[in-house]
Amino acid sequence: MPIETSATPIAATSREGREPGGMSPARHRASRQRRRSARHLPSRLLAGSVLAVFVVFFVLPVLWLVLAATKTDQQLVHDHPLSFGSWHTLKANWDALTAFQDNAILLWLGNSALYAAISLVITLCVAVPAGYALAMTEFRGRRTLLVSTLVVMLMPNATLVVPLFLEINAVGLIGTMWSIILPYAFYPFGVYLTYIYFTTAVPKDLLAAARMDGCSEFGVFRLVALPLATPVIALVGFFSFVANWTNYFLPYVMLPESDQMPVQVGVGNLLSNVPSFNPTVGELAIERPQLALATLVAITPVLVVFLFAQRFLVSGMLAGATKE
Repeated sequence: MPIETSATPIAATSREGREPGGMSPARHRASRQRRRSARHLPSRLLAGSVLAVFVVFFVLPVLWLVLAATKTDQQLVHDHPLSFGSWHTLKANWDALTAFQDNAILLWLGNSALYAAISLVITLCVAVPAGYALAMTEFRGRRTLLVSTLVVMLMPNATLVVPLFLEINAVGLIGTMWSIILPYAFYPFGVYLTYIYFTTAVPKDLLAAARMDGCSEFGVFRLVALPLATPVIALVGFFSFVANWTNYFLPYVMLPESDQMPVQVGVGNLLSNVPSFNPTVGELAIERPQLALATLVAITPVLVVFLFAQRFLVSGMLAGATKE
């Protein structure tokens, strides 16, 4: 009896593992990925262009500032802008900077740290309870107080300097550290941040349960709400510290004496002693590389605080993004 043969199983086997059109799954996936990459190419080019612009306008000036501190004044003018000078020149610039007015730069740094630290403590002691009260309690004038906080928060700081000067002068505090600390401690943005956080990120049921267990309102705030508010406390603390550290106009008006200046006003004082900007200065002039070094010293504390606090800052910014 003849044996029947058929090519069908062989043909089926040869077609096994292929998709319609004769393309294998691996080749089909590769083709699909290439098409997806081609569609995303314009957005990637746009993102790369934005990053390049960011590098040119923000990173390069900071890099130039760092390298300028390692050069002499002549090297700063004639050498490549992004060339490195020497460690020896950096030390010489630091010695010349600290010799100016008998370690004035270190005194200014200490003043800035003192003003910012005391103001920060007062800000947190006032802003966090105020934000909690606005978010969790009802009282007469609550809405008016909240609107007033928003209005003051949106006003430029320079517009408040003259009224603050008149108030501080009326109580005889001009020329003292309190003429800086008290206005610094007034931080409506911190009140608004904590208000938003307690409104959106703290579970109301948890606070209600604490009240049912017999906690007073202060006990609910201290034992329940405050431990949950660590992210927003870090956020308010960081923004307050940066605002206090970088403020120039207010201490320039309030503090007439050099030994009371914070570092931002002190750097402005150094600028007036650079011959390139003020040809009338005498022998104790500051050169441009030393001014660059002073600027680096002035911004370093903010960078250090940011590096240590960035984890809390991210959690604080995301905590109030969704409603509980």
